[in-house]
Amino acid sequence: MPHEEEDKNTYKVVVNHEEQYSIWFVDREPPLGWREVGKEGPKDECLAYIKETWIDMRPLSLRKKMEEAAHQDTPS
Repeated sequence: MPHEEEDKNTYKVVVNHEEQYSIWFVDREPPLGWREVGKEGPKDECLAYIKETWIDMRPLSLRKKMEEAAHQDTPS
């Protein structure tokens, strides 16, 4: 089994308008539509941050629609 080379890159955590998270190389501008959240470090630390932070995987637009639908179903 080949030995994987240790990833020595530094990453930053980025998020898009739907509140979906990813990592990006620290020395590059985030892709269009993504913004930095202020967390940088080794890949495993950034992924751990995302795991702790991104607890609802549904896109923001879906969460809003589901919330609106729940309010409409509630009797006044």
